[in-house]
Amino acid sequence: MIRDAIILAATASTFLLASCAVPITTLAPGAASVRIVRSEADVSSCAAVGNVRQPPDESVDLRNLTIGIGGDTLFVTEEIKNTVGIATDYIRSGVAYRCAK
Repeated sequence: MIRDAIILAATASTFLLASCAVPITTLAPGAASVRIVRSEADVSSCAAVGNVRQPPDESVDLRNLTIGIGGDTLFVTEEIKNTVGIATDYIRSGVAYRCAK
């Protein structure tokens, strides 16, 4: 009886944790090296190549979109700060820049 209760509690906990997980996105080639910055000073000597934004009802890693339009640095313009159940901040939009290496 106690064993069944423990198994039920473990199973319920697993489903609860899985429902809070942030979807995993596969990174495009080169996207892992995109710098994410939040200070305008970090992109002052860079060339803007375009705006990137989360598509409605989708979760896309904005580093993929940054690489897709020729950028290597993402300046964050809008994000949702760390909330309950989410391990990291959620970047909603930004400006892609190409910076001199």
